[in-house]
Amino acid sequence: MEAHRRNNVHVVGDGPVTLVFAHGFGFDQSIWQCLTDAFAPTYRIVLLDLVGSGRSDLSKYDFVKYGTLHGHAKDLLEVLAEFTSAPVVLIGHSVGAMIGMLAAIEAPERFSGLVMIGPTPSLIDDGDYRGGFKRGDIEALLGSLESNYLGWANSIAPSVLGTQAQSGPGADFADSFCRNAPEIGKHFARVSFLSDHRSELVRVTMPTLIVQSSDDPFVPLEVGDHMRQMIRESVLATVQSTGHCPHISAPRACIDAIEAFIKTLPTLADGPSKETVADNQRDA
Repeated sequence: MEAHRRNNVHVVGDGPVTLVFAHGFGFDQSIWQCLTDAFAPTYRIVLLDLVGSGRSDLSKYDFVKYGTLHGHAKDLLEVLAEFTSAPVVLIGHSVGAMIGMLAAIEAPERFSGLVMIGPTPSLIDDGDYRGGFKRGDIEALLGSLESNYLGWANSIAPSVLGTQAQSGPGADFADSFCRNAPEIGKHFARVSFLSDHRSELVRVTMPTLIVQSSDDPFVPLEVGDHMRQMIRESVLATVQSTGHCPHISAPRACIDAIEAFIKTLPTLADGPSKETVADNQRDA
């Protein structure tokens, strides 16, 4: 039960297919409510908090282990070992998507597919690769966070959340961010914003759905195109939304894209129908 307590794992639903959700930087598992309300009646849902976030066990945060995203990927695999023996569909947002990707590279047999919402292998421009920022831009962003940790969340929320910054689940962004211990948050930000996993994209071997906002101030459209080209079995869905969180600003479009993707996975061909999940979303 170590992973259960460490990552504050919650399981809802009792369907034949398991969906595992991994949140992004500054969030916790509560940010998935728009999607889980729709999927829980027909799928088994596993929710977790990355160590250092939400209600995870902060005493387990090791600055060496979590000095790379691989530490969180190891945790994710331990959660899967505790809660399921069958392959899962991993749904991750932003850095959570990259953590899921690293876990899938390490143990591909544990995954039927990956859904990566707003992912980026690197935020930093490099030659022909456009990540969206210069190295100095990222250092300045980190400097602002480190000098005014609590104020940073409020100032950046409109850019992160887009049209949902002032209402709905997105309104909790600053609260969830501020629940994190500042030193841990600063460390995770630096690890997340400076990571570069471009070389590992070609190692992804399972079907992958990349979901990208049409107007994301942090991840330009070119990043989605790059990932689609590098990940062999990948498809790209561009959702009409503003901000870095299309699962908040355009949940219905994300649900439809995810359900359509799941129906293409050979081992999950007998899963719930698209109509069933759409009906659940309308009722949520």
